[in-house]
Amino acid sequence: MTAGRRPSDPWLVTAAVALVVLGMLNMISTGMSSLAVRHAVLAVVGLGAMWAASRTRIAALRRFGWVSFAASVVLLAAVPLIGIATKGAQRWLNLGVFTLQPSEIAKLALVLVPASILAVGYTFGRFVQVLAVSSVPIVLVAVQPDLSTAVVLVATVVLMLILARVPMRTLGPLFALGLVSLPLAVVFLRPYQLERIHVFLSNDADPQGSGWAAWQADIAIGSAGWWGLGREPDYDLRAQYLPESEHDLAFASLVYGWGLVAGMAVVVAVVIIVWRSVLAARLARTREGALVAAGVGGVFGLHTAVSVAQSLSLLPHTGMPIPVFSYGGTASIVGFVSIGLVLAVRRDGVTRPLWMTEPHRRRLPRAVPAGAVTLTASLVAMSVFAWQLQTDHGTELRATSDTQMLRCIRLPAERGHIVDRAGVPVAANAAEYTVAVVARMFDEGDPAVRDELAALLGITPEQLREELRGSDGELQVTLGRVGPEQARAIVDAQLPWVLVYPTGRRHYPHGEVLASVLGYVGIADSQDMQVWPNLAFGSRVGKAGLERQYDALLRGVDGRQCMYVDPSGRPVGTGERVDPVRGHDLRLHLDLGMQQAATDALTQAVRSSGGDLGAAVVMDARTGAVLALASVPGYDNNVFGPPVDPVALAAQTDGDGPGRMLNHAVQTAAPPGSTFKIVTASANAAFHVLSPDAALAGGAAYTYGGHTFANWQPMGPNSLLGAIQWSDNVYFYQLADLLGPERIATTATELGVGSRSGIDLPSESEGFLGTPDNVGSIGGTWYPGSTLLMGIGQGTVTATPLQVARWTSGIASGATVTPQLAAAYGPAGTVPLPTAEPRRLSFADELEPVRAGMRASASAGTAGQLASLPVPAAAKTGTAEDPSAPGKGLNAWFSAVVPADAPEVVVTALVRGGGFGSATAGPVVKGMLEHYLAQIRTPNP
Repeated sequence: MTAGRRPSDPWLVTAAVALVVLGMLNMISTGMSSLAVRHAVLAVVGLGAMWAASRTRIAALRRFGWVSFAASVVLLAAVPLIGIATKGAQRWLNLGVFTLQPSEIAKLALVLVPASILAVGYTFGRFVQVLAVSSVPIVLVAVQPDLSTAVVLVATVVLMLILARVPMRTLGPLFALGLVSLPLAVVFLRPYQLERIHVFLSNDADPQGSGWAAWQADIAIGSAGWWGLGREPDYDLRAQYLPESEHDLAFASLVYGWGLVAGMAVVVAVVIIVWRSVLAARLARTREGALVAAGVGGVFGLHTAVSVAQSLSLLPHTGMPIPVFSYGGTASIVGFVSIGLVLAVRRDGVTRPLWMTEPHRRRLPRAVPAGAVTLTASLVAMSVFAWQLQTDHGTELRATSDTQMLRCIRLPAERGHIVDRAGVPVAANAAEYTVAVVARMFDEGDPAVRDELAALLGITPEQLREELRGSDGELQVTLGRVGPEQARAIVDAQLPWVLVYPTGRRHYPHGEVLASVLGYVGIADSQDMQVWPNLAFGSRVGKAGLERQYDALLRGVDGRQCMYVDPSGRPVGTGERVDPVRGHDLRLHLDLGMQQAATDALTQAVRSSGGDLGAAVVMDARTGAVLALASVPGYDNNVFGPPVDPVALAAQTDGDGPGRMLNHAVQTAAPPGSTFKIVTASANAAFHVLSPDAALAGGAAYTYGGHTFANWQPMGPNSLLGAIQWSDNVYFYQLADLLGPERIATTATELGVGSRSGIDLPSESEGFLGTPDNVGSIGGTWYPGSTLLMGIGQGTVTATPLQVARWTSGIASGATVTPQLAAAYGPAGTVPLPTAEPRRLSFADELEPVRAGMRASASAGTAGQLASLPVPAAAKTGTAEDPSAPGKGLNAWFSAVVPADAPEVVVTALVRGGGFGSATAGPVVKGMLEHYLAQIRTPNP
């Protein structure tokens, strides 16, 4: 016996036992205790077989190899005849007490037989003999079909040829033939095998389909950390998501349950087996023994490297267990026998060194140390890769591990109400509730519970069962809608797996009166998802008006009822419940009485004048608070539900005429006509081009550049006061010519013409303020007369009623305000919404002459009907030519503030196609002012 060397190798035996123990720990953590016991029993049998194999004489290796080969071929040939099929392949023989996988025996045989043939030296004939003999079991395995094992057998033969020092000039053509034949393998691969290769090569594989195993392996290793998740209470369910956890993906499963430390223990154990096999090969007395020891170590190392690489998605998932560690009776026993043969080689070399048959250099297989170093380095590198996966993506993968076993039913939050300034609801939730059940769990539960729910719903148990049968695998089944009392009775019954939540249908008590302001609610679509990316599928969101503008406040926060589900999606237990948080109530500045009065007055004005649409604005001139924002014609927003009533919707949107869905006060821009004259007058106040006291020639028309521009009636000479009082076109033609378009545009811009007011409503129109530059930029022409028309609010100027109201109040008070409908939110409207401060005009101190003209108009001019108000008013009327208007094409405008000396409120009205402003829009404005002064106004102290 060689000094200091023992015939046994405790390191090798300990490493094998450690792999068995680690495999058992893996099975125990995944709830496969019976398999763990069976694995232990097989290990005991395997240890006995290992001991027996370790006593084998080296001279008997050749016979042992050929017997193993013959047995594997016979058994493989029997598999297609009497074998059992699993997943479309016949690989096992059922021997009653246990099943046998002959291909595992073939793996050992293809180590022993080539070693015995090539041990006496290389000749081309022996090389061909090895190929011919090896092809028999390889072909038999391939036709099962078990192509992954066939590839392993091919790799084993190639490994033995390399170890046996077959010249590279002989192996080179073989390798080349193999590479050339790779594309032909596609013909023999089954669809699921091709899909696995596609998953590996592509980055777009479906994690719920063909990429499931790879994705779950990444989750298992990446989320496990150093110590694993096996001691967590939900690990039994978590582990079910990793397929083949006891076999092909046993390494990933072990890391999942016991951490990266356990995975590294597997790597260390295999590295010990590889290096102790290398040492046995160096100690071998014969070349055959050296080849067997090196071959066994190489097969162990390759199996482990490929299996770990597959678990890390570094190779396609083809099904590669780790010998002795992964569950498998035949593989486990064959693995122990292989280790026993390594021990036999070592024992022979240590105990009989004097019987060496040839020099050490010739006995030692080719590149054994280099191969062992390469395998070791690969396994270490993959261990580092696993650690890096945990470091870089551990948190993300742990979250995925948590969420994939949960399915949550959304519990919609109750939407907040919208109330007017006095707290009167103008948008509320319909008093109805959805009743739903978690389908599988409820159906499999207590029949008495089903009968009780059926009674509470007022249906028969058979009808309830019919509803459940039609669930089609859905997590929840909606059984119907019920009223508040019925919903309360169901909630009080506390029935398991029954959910009750608001339907989310919105109710608008005042319909058309407020529809253009409030908007409506609907099911979120792709555009909504872009605005609010975190919306749940099926969420109800504001689609228009204030419902959309303040959706984030009104919508609330949805709750959820979560269930734990197994990989098939079947609920197995109750998870977290988060109750929904009701949305905030929204209180408006808007006064419902004023809004109703404005709508009624506009409706009458439109009907009596032959116009097609009308709009009115009532706004606090000091703060911008909007008290009314009426639009005619309107629509009934109750038809939008949700769900939408398509018949009712079509009835009110089909047909000709102006858009009923628009809020004409903020979305319809029209020529403002003479209401713009106070803007032109303000430009003169800002630039001091003409003295306000200067009188300009009047008349029935004004001729300029060969064109005649009409007055609305013949007039004598007027100063600024008289020109505003009587809306003298001729005066403002001349003033506009003196000012020029740029000065007018500068002042108009400061007053908000041509830009959005900033009101808290979506899709506001900005109107248009034409100048020589921007008209030219859009392909138009600025004629000499364009400036004159600009001066009286015609031609290239359009504005919304809200913009007219804004410049009216701005000129009357010296500051422009930002219109705002919403005042506050929260319980009883206790949290005020921020309001923009009034912006003082740069020419505010120069506006008294303009205001004097507006006061004169309201007291004894075109707006003289306001003289009967209890407080002085300041106003401007307008009759604008509009080709899009019906009838004679005249838009009726009227805009006024009260009190004139300290404006509190501005009222502006438009009736498109309504004719003269004072006659059609004037009564609307006067009625609104009277309503304000009588019912809303709080006099200043």
